[in-house]
Amino acid sequence: MNRHAHHGTPETHHAHGGGLPGGLLISQDGYTLAPESTVLRPGPAEIRFRVLGPDGRPVTAFTEIHDKKVHLIIARRELTGFWHLHPEHLGEGLWSARLDLPEAGAYRIFTDISPEGLGRTLTLGADLAVAGPYEPLPVPEPATVFTVDGYEVRLDGEPAHGEGRHLTFTVAKDGRPVTDLQPYLAAYGHLVVLRAGDLAYVHVHPGGEPGDGVTEPGPGIGFHVELPGPGTYRFFLDFKHGDVVRTAAFTAVAR
Repeated sequence: MNRHAHHGTPETHHAHGGGLPGGLLISQDGYTLAPESTVLRPGPAEIRFRVLGPDGRPVTAFTEIHDKKVHLIIARRELTGFWHLHPEHLGEGLWSARLDLPEAGAYRIFTDISPEGLGRTLTLGADLAVAGPYEPLPVPEPATVFTVDGYEVRLDGEPAHGEGRHLTFTVAKDGRPVTDLQPYLAAYGHLVVLRAGDLAYVHVHPGGEPGDGVTEPGPGIGFHVELPGPGTYRFFLDFKHGDVVRTAAFTAVAR
């Protein structure tokens, strides 16, 4: 029997206001994502940004969300590329992250933050263009198994909108269940869900946490996922094993 790490209360960050899913707005609840540039070239680059508060000044006080004050997510608009970064604070509310976007195309950036003045999690989003000719790619077809670096990750459960569903991702390596997943940002897995078409954003943490006496380090990582509406979604699971963080990606349709 698979051992699922789903004890406790899972966390789902829709980060919405006014009924909107997270990540659709560059400015929300008085806070604004302000990138220094929204155009990059393919290859190694630096992205810098601030979060401006209701007074128009850079926000410098954030509450940590799973060991980090700012989570930066970058995704291709076709949802064929995904990066989860943790920027460095350069001072006075300016944040910086190094990244390497290999191809030209249309991208979107998301910031998961919890400003101390707001008292809850908020996700802001902005478009990012990587200059150069490119061919848009189709969203990958739905599948329940993803392989990366010799690991096989299986998705069990039926995503649906309008109500929460329990989804489990089971990790195996070379055909054997992985039972020694390593903690990554205070959890055995992190799940970001993006809807094709508008990139509505959901960030989910599993129930339980490493060291709580009940949550096991694999092979299953369980999440309670609430989707904002029908559509085609991409599920990006980050997990750590062998001191390396890897990402498994799945497409699923919620009706």
